[in-house]
This record gives sequence, C-alpha cells and structure tokens, in this order.
Amino acid sequence: MSKKISRIGFVASMLSVILSLYIYFVSDDKDLGIFVGLWAPTLILATKEIESMLEE
Repeated sequence: MSKKISRIGFVASMLSVILSLYIYFVSDDKDLGIFVGLWAPTLILATKEIESMLEE
C-alpha cells in the first residue's frame, strides 16, 4: 500500500510541474503557473507524511 501511495504522490507532483509549465508559457496568467508549480513539493511532503502515518 505504501508503494502505491508513493507513486500517486509522485505522479501528482509531476503533473503539477507539467501543468505549471503549460500554464506559464501558454496562458497569459504567469502567476497561476507559478502557483500550480508550488504544489509539487507540497504533494511530495504530504505523501511522505501519509506513508509514515500508515507505517505506525
């Protein structure tokens, strides 16, 4: 179960980065692109916390 959660977090963070780059370069709203990109580390940290809670 821990590996599955880890993969979900990794995929979600990569999607955040890709979507961020798309929004930043294609859209007129560069601030939104930066905001979306800031979610990647948050998703990784949240995934690590969920994994540690499940291990206990």
